[in-house]
Amino acid sequence: MTQSNPLDFEKKEIMKNRMLLALMDEYRKSTIPYKAILATLDQALFEKIVDKKTLDNDCKSIQTITFHMVQSGYTYANYINAIHERKWFEYENNIETPAKGIVELNKMLDYTESSFQGLWGKTNDELDQYTFKTRWNVIYDVEQILEHAIVHVLRHRRQVENMIKKMANQ
Repeated sequence: MTQSNPLDFEKKEIMKNRMLLALMDEYRKSTIPYKAILATLDQALFEKIVDKKTLDNDCKSIQTITFHMVQSGYTYANYINAIHERKWFEYENNIETPAKGIVELNKMLDYTESSFQGLWGKTNDELDQYTFKTRWNVIYDVEQILEHAIVHVLRHRRQVENMIKKMANQ
């Protein structure tokens, strides 16, 4: 009778591409401060049009920024899904409350992680073979699109922090 080795689970994790594990970990971490902000917001502040001058409808309020972050996250994952010709999922749900924003960010992160199915066992060199020409006319590989996703969250978190400061000073 063979005994189960308690390290078997760890061996399976080691088989996963460490770059993907690290980037997904950092992507999840990048949303933690933003979700903490959302957790403190009341509904009026979430919906308030803060930037009335912007031509970018995605950046008028914390609500529109949150929707944009979630929708963009699905788009990045869709590019990765395209490697295996999986169906493109266009995110169109309304995010009515800060609490719903937190839930939707978590779902988007889970969707992103699921896009790695079939890629976990590939080497970095193998992953480098996949590139995506985006809607905004930039060509990324898997690593670059995930790095872009992380920085996208960080940039919008900073934008929301500045919006909140601006409203506090009014």
